[in-house]
Amino acid sequence: QVQLAESGGGLVQAGGSLRLSCAASERTFNYYFMAWFRQAPGKEREFVAATNWSGRIPYYADSVKGRFTISRDNAKNTLYLQMNSLKPEDSAVYYCAADQSLAQIRTIPKYWGQGTQVTVSS
Repeated sequence: QVQLAESGGGLVQAGGSLRLSCAASERTFNYYFMAWFRQAPGKEREFVAATNWSGRIPYYADSVKGRFTISRDNAKNTLYLQMNSLKPEDSAVYYCAADQSLAQIRTIPKYWGQGTQVTVSS
């Protein structure tokens, strides 16, 4: 059972930056693909970014390419999401997710965190 805990959300003005963190309980963290999803009020949860076990192969949704960067520190069992040039439409609850399957990590990951709120004001 992997437990995930996000942090780093908050209120920021449009054009600003935030860095989200996700701490994982699993000592075999480096065996997992990791991802970020987000869900805005009244909308479906959507994929944002994912990375392979080493962090060297990232995947991004088109809406965040060039603005967001996903990374991980396996020594610290932590996943990050650096968000730059934030827009009001990026406002959502951001969730960290984990799965050992590449096919699943971008669609229906097995493990989820509780989420952290990001609000971007215009």
